[in-house]
This record gives sequence, structure tokens and C-alpha cells, in this order.
Amino acid sequence: MTLVRPAVGIAGSTALYYLLRHLGVSVYAALVVGAVLSLAPACVSLLRGHRPSGLEAFFTVLLFASFAVALLPGDERFLLAKDALVTSGVGLWFLASLRWSDRPLAYQFARPMIEGRGGWVGDWERRWREDEWFRRMWRTSSAWWAAGTLADAAARVVMAYTLPADVVPGLNLAMYVVTLVVLNVVTTVVYVRAGAIRGRRRTLAS
Repeated sequence: MTLVRPAVGIAGSTALYYLLRHLGVSVYAALVVGAVLSLAPACVSLLRGHRPSGLEAFFTVLLFASFAVALLPGDERFLLAKDALVTSGVGLWFLASLRWSDRPLAYQFARPMIEGRGGWVGDWERRWREDEWFRRMWRTSSAWWAAGTLADAAARVVMAYTLPADVVPGLNLAMYVVTLVVLNVVTTVVYVRAGAIRGRRRTLAS
């Protein structure tokens, strides 16, 4: 799994925005062009037959959703806040998986990448069927991702409608990094406490 392509798309679109603004392009036009560019690495990868999984799939979905939102009618402030619509959708996706999916979304993302690797326990499907601590761990993790991405979305709306327009794209990029790092740290603590990493099993608090 690699995050290079979606990372290049997100960072590249932000860099292009500031280049276009330096050349005198309007905020609205620069945002739309940036949204189109952000898809380029992912589109090339898909055309070559690569099928993303795990976090790469997560960010690829974000890129396509961000582009789709950019096509909706609205002013420049709406476009500056478009990533909030995307990350709030992700948060609701995590929440929905807790109720209507056989496996929480965090489990679905993580399994192809880390099952039985890097100190993680293996045989996840058996553990899911037999071990309550394992099911609770992934539900807790998905709940944290839901809360974190919804909080991220709220912060993006505030930034888009209160800060100078040219400040927001850079902060939006930084928010992806901060949200991803914080949620990974928090959920890693959940995994270690549950005993899924290095075999240290400990029941999560209810």
C-alpha cells in the first residue's frame, strides 16, 4: 500500500492554487483547477490497473469526492469549505458502518495492510467471530475516526468562512496531516490496550 499518489494529488493541487493566485487567477478558478489536478495521479494509477486499498483507497475517495463537490454551484467560500463536506461524509460513513455493516470501517481499511504483520495478531476473521475484545476494539476505533473526521469538517467550515481566502487552502492541507496523525495515535493506543499489537491482550473499558 502506498499513499504517494493521493498525497501528491492533495499537495499538488494546493501548490497549484498558490501558483495560480500568484499569476493573478481568481480564487474560484484556482480552486476548481486545483481540484481537477488533484485527480491526475489517482486517475493514472487506476488506468494502469492499480486498485487502491486501505488508507490509499480512503484518500482516493476523498480526492474524487472533493472534485465532485467542486463542480457544485456556489461562491468561493463554498469551494474553500468543500473539503468539510468530504470529511463529514467520511465521518458519517464510519458511523454508518457501526450500525449497518458486518465489519466496522476501520477494520475493513486496516485488514489488507496489517493483519499478521508488524507485531499485529493474525487470523482476524476467527478473532472477530470468537473474541468480544477484538470486535469492541474495532468498533471503538471506528467511533474515534467518526468523531475525529466530523470535528475536522467543523473546523474546515469555520476556517473557510472566517479566515482570508488565500490562507485556507494551506490550512486545509495541514488539517489532513494533523487529523491523520492524531487519529492514528489515538487508535493505536486503543489497539495496544486491547492486545492486538505484540499479543498484549487487555480488555477495553466499557
